[in-house]
Amino acid sequence: MTPADDTLLAMAQDLESLLRRASQRDESAVAVLLQQHLPALRAFVRLKAGPMLLAKESCSDLAQSVCRDVLENAERFRFGGEAEFRTWLFTTAMRKIADRAEHWQAGKRDPAREHFAASEALSGYAAFYSPSGQAAAREELERVEAGFGKLAADKQDVILKARILGMSHAEIAKELGKSEGAVRTMLSRALAELAEHL
Repeated sequence: MTPADDTLLAMAQDLESLLRRASQRDESAVAVLLQQHLPALRAFVRLKAGPMLLAKESCSDLAQSVCRDVLENAERFRFGGEAEFRTWLFTTAMRKIADRAEHWQAGKRDPAREHFAASEALSGYAAFYSPSGQAAAREELERVEAGFGKLAADKQDVILKARILGMSHAEIAKELGKSEGAVRTMLSRALAELAEHL
């Protein structure tokens, strides 16, 4: 075995240990797993929440709320591997997105309060980014989200599964009831269409 093989084996054993501890209601293990999956969770939330919800709540707040729900319900996770943890995490995220969208569509919020909350949230970032940097980043993000929104639901789904959730072609194929070759083709076409929109 090479040193790289040893490192990969140790990482796999650490992950399995974390997953086992998480399934035994070890909140610290769940917290570590959440931290490892946080970038993918934020990206998932940003792409699935939609413009209406993201106009009302920040992606970070939604992701934080999902993490809180997962930690509060850690006893529900049963050991089954990383794919099962991801499924649990992103299912929780979809429920949170649906709940928050329903809340906002019901018109339960005061517009003046919304404006204050948005101003407060943006002021926290002002120290880190210049106005032109913020504008450029926002424009790029809006461009990607707009392009993603033009894709058919099945194409969005395969991109999310492969690029955001980190699922393998085999895992996606099993979930969709397709061959790995079909998934590769579907992903390739979806990414090409997204590139055209961008």
